[in-house]
Amino acid sequence: MTTNAHTATDDRTTTTGDSATSVEYAPEHTPRLEWARHAPEVYRTMVRLDAAAGQGLEPKLRELVKIRASQLNHCAFCLDMHTKDALAAGESVERIVQLSAWEESRHFYTEQEIAALELTEAITVLTEGFVPDEVYERAAKHFDEAEMAHLIAAITVINAWNRFGVTTRAVPGHYRPGQYK
Repeated sequence: MTTNAHTATDDRTTTTGDSATSVEYAPEHTPRLEWARHAPEVYRTMVRLDAAAGQGLEPKLRELVKIRASQLNHCAFCLDMHTKDALAAGESVERIVQLSAWEESRHFYTEQEIAALELTEAITVLTEGFVPDEVYERAAKHFDEAEMAHLIAAITVINAWNRFGVTTRAVPGHYRPGQYK
């Protein structure tokens, strides 16, 4: 999760019809800290933990969970990374776009994915201080015990990544699918 230094202003040219226009976007913010460079063993351990947590989970499901947690935690860097990884894994743009409103667009997702998204929200938000039994039980109907253990681990790990990204103000937009794998 390291960031690259880029110019503060990004001039892009867009073409509509026969004319091209230049659009100046807001300047890119500067990260507060390149934590992976200063705590490389923690970073390497997180990468290993992330890989271990995702074992046995279908790649598209894993990315949907990571995207949803990142939406809830407002981690732009992780949203950039995991939407690109989801697309590279064959996920549809439509399902990624609908993810922020999955409860209103349940018909885009399987019952297993819905259970995983509910569990993701319960673990990520913890507004009641615990994960409700009914949410856990719905997920447990769709995953065996090993899969549940890995799903819980994957949700917990993306929440940790989100906290690193948000706290250090990691800069989104430069990630390429599979870059950190």
